[in-house]
Amino acid sequence: MATTDQGGELGFEQDIKPLFREKDRKAMLSYFDLFDHADVAENADAIMGSLAMGHMPCDGTWSEERLETLQRWIDMGKPA
Repeated sequence: MATTDQGGELGFEQDIKPLFREKDRKAMLSYFDLFDHADVAENADAIMGSLAMGHMPCDGTWSEERLETLQRWIDMGKPA
């Protein structure tokens, strides 16, 4: 799903934000905004944990590719 090649830099707007749907955002707004870089960066480990355990989203699990994209972005320092 990442728009960059496997070795390239990931960015929030083009690679991470599109992983989340509007209904995911609405479900989480009382905690943080999944469409906001600062909120996702601050809560990235908790988000990743919930996704990996299948607690998020509530209607299904993410593919390995999506999980790997989010983890790569985290490992890169959560660039904007």
